[in-house]
Amino acid sequence: MFESLGRAVARHPRLTVVVWAAIAVACGLLALTGLGGQNLFDRLSTGEPVVPGSDSARAAELLTSDDVGASLTLAVSEVDPSADGLAEALEPARADLLSIEGVATVIDPYVLPDGIDNPAAAPLLAQSGDGFLMVAELDPELSADARDAALSRVESALSHVPDALTDVAPQATGLVGGTSLIISAITDQVREDLTTGEAVALPIALVIMVLVFGGFLAAAMPLAGALASIAGGLGSLWLLSHLITDMESSVVNVVTVLGLGLSIDYGLLIVSRFREELGTALGDDEGASNRRRRGDGAVTTALIRTIATAGRTVAFSALTVAVSIAGLLVFRQDILRAFGAGAIAVIIFAVTTALTLVPALLAFTGRRLAGSGLLSRVPFLHRVLERTADVQADEGAFSRLTARVQRRPWWVIGGSLVILLVLASPLLHLELRNSTTQLLPLNSPQREYVQVLSTEYPASASPSVQVVTESTLDQALTMATAIADLPGVETVDDPVAVGHGVLIGVHPTDLDPGSRPTQDVVREIRALDLDAHVGGQAANQIDFVDALAERAPWALAIVALATLVLLFLMTGSVLVPIKALLTNAVSLCASLGVLVWVFQDGHLSGLLGFESTGGIETYVLALVIAFGFGLAMDYEVFLLSRIKELHDQGTSNDDAVRRGLQRSGRVITSAAAVIVAVFAGFVAGDLLVIKEVGFSLAVAVLIDATLVRLLLVPATMTVLREWNWWAPAPLRRVYDRLAITH
Repeated sequence: MFESLGRAVARHPRLTVVVWAAIAVACGLLALTGLGGQNLFDRLSTGEPVVPGSDSARAAELLTSDDVGASLTLAVSEVDPSADGLAEALEPARADLLSIEGVATVIDPYVLPDGIDNPAAAPLLAQSGDGFLMVAELDPELSADARDAALSRVESALSHVPDALTDVAPQATGLVGGTSLIISAITDQVREDLTTGEAVALPIALVIMVLVFGGFLAAAMPLAGALASIAGGLGSLWLLSHLITDMESSVVNVVTVLGLGLSIDYGLLIVSRFREELGTALGDDEGASNRRRRGDGAVTTALIRTIATAGRTVAFSALTVAVSIAGLLVFRQDILRAFGAGAIAVIIFAVTTALTLVPALLAFTGRRLAGSGLLSRVPFLHRVLERTADVQADEGAFSRLTARVQRRPWWVIGGSLVILLVLASPLLHLELRNSTTQLLPLNSPQREYVQVLSTEYPASASPSVQVVTESTLDQALTMATAIADLPGVETVDDPVAVGHGVLIGVHPTDLDPGSRPTQDVVREIRALDLDAHVGGQAANQIDFVDALAERAPWALAIVALATLVLLFLMTGSVLVPIKALLTNAVSLCASLGVLVWVFQDGHLSGLLGFESTGGIETYVLALVIAFGFGLAMDYEVFLLSRIKELHDQGTSNDDAVRRGLQRSGRVITSAAAVIVAVFAGFVAGDLLVIKEVGFSLAVAVLIDATLVRLLLVPATMTVLREWNWWAPAPLRRVYDRLAITH
């Protein structure tokens, strides 16, 4: 099949490139324009990740009312609410807001009888005494387009209110905020971080590949495939956004960075193997000098052989990565399912471009890739490229390193495991969080608005624990009395009808809405077995983690079983797949430990520009495990395929490991360097969840491609010797019939 694909691409390279150009343009237009409708970024949403059907989700549903329209709030600061003439100065601004089509009401302390002296005005007045709130609420019957237009005009009008107070309060400032603006801020940040990440990652990736291949021409091939994959992935996400009601904004960045990294990795492997096969096809120096006369046949032969070997490895690798990430589809949380579906879609594009578009481009320029590039003629660069450009020799830096490892394999295994376990140790105090505005950059106006609201207007902010019941107010009052007696509860609000239920606001003694003491309060309330639902950040975190724990065994079992089967069909071994699972698990724990040390403990907060939320985002943990395991298997397949190929040719186990690492080590190291650069580029963004994912996956790849792939794997394979390739007789017969080999 792969040889047939290689022949087809070699015969029709121009058609292949044209088809891919059309696909990339079409997908890009879908994502960026929506064909006249909403583009991809307009269709994104954000909010606290929830578990459909959970107790906290039901509480949130009861609090939602179709009778309440969207609203925006202006928090005015640096003004004395009792200043003379302030009420009169606000009247024109209030009138302007009410004149906007779709605005139903405008509320501020001065519309109430007796103004700020009315007790009902207290929630609208700053506790510090130097500000007030002004709220504009829209008609709930507005259409989506009319609502968006009205919100835009209301935002503009509210932002000019402080200017209208210049005569009576010259120092007055204001912050406009609301749910719609918070969502907009996060989705805009996603778009900005995507641009920033690509602007940082792509040039670094290009430099790395120039050093690997010794010239720009070969380096450009994987990048071309990556750009087509990005466009295809964004188009796929636009289509998925019509199937997934609320697609989380961070899905775009995480899925895009995965597609970018994998596309470059796969393209790099294809180009590297092609140059190796082309050198073989061209023969000796005399043949190489005549490559213009014989080039077409040599290029075709090299291309077919490349797809039959490296192409098969790429396809197999993509399958193992997709299987790892498919575990996310098992979970109940919509956000994890969206990440899983989006990632699988972009993996399909990554592997397809690597097997078709990149080979088609190689068919056009293949004969020129056999020789040295122009950069090799530059004196200084010539010496650098001699050490970095890919080679076909069986001896080199990687084989020498492997030989040292093979002399003392047990010491290497012990030392590697000690380092990995030390890196994993911060996992012992892991805390999980479901944050919202805390994910925004520190300088975000919406983050500042939420902070002002919580500190100056606590009565206007939602209580950290929300008990919602569908019973009567009298029954709710009895519940409130019982809740007030629980340990860890500071105060309990009087029951009030909200949405389709009755809300009892609970204020724990711990002010952190997601802390362990607050979670203990939630558990205590649920233990009362009231006819009510408990919501809020802490309740949502508990439900999210419980849902993860409920489905995690199934997800892990599916991924582990599929990985064992796939690696067995590739190697014919029982022990190698088990060893791969164990080493990858330890490597993942190490990268998660570093993630906790940095983002939960805040050790690099100044350098990376973030403020710790006191924990790791719940879905980030699931993503890092799924994506990190998939990437680790990616490099496992790269290495094992070369070792297995040499072993099948009659090379002894130790020699196959040593020569296989020499042949694949340069590709694995450079591929890892590229993907670390890609992930690190997204750490340069400002959205906290993207920083966490990008950083942790960069660390995971770095650990896996160095400590694991260069030391632990060759050491364990040296210790196992020929047992690496052992399988019981019945399984050996299965392998002989179904083997996935070159």
